[in-house]
Amino acid sequence: MRILGFCKKWQKLQQDTFSTFRYERGDKDWGLEEVVQIVFKPRSKKREPLGIAQIVSKEPRIINTTSEEEARADGFDYTVLLWHFLMEDKRYLKKPINKLTLRWL
Repeated sequence: MRILGFCKKWQKLQQDTFSTFRYERGDKDWGLEEVVQIVFKPRSKKREPLGIAQIVSKEPRIINTTSEEEARADGFDYTVLLWHFLMEDKRYLKKPINKLTLRWL
């Protein structure tokens, strides 16, 4: 089972179903119906497993096509803040992004 890490304990993680935007993985991209372990700070000594979830939807996206509603659901006040968060690492600007919707198991 692969790990889907979060650097912040977003409010959305308290919901039964939540979404997150993720760049395509170089090795094997996230798959529809894949079961993953949700982890807070996965590469830290303060690593904290939060639970198991299943990917119930996967939508390929372009970063600047996300709506205000999607940005708020993802934990951001405005879409521009979501875009800045996703574009912090310039290496990824040319990589496709997916909107993953997950459900806790």
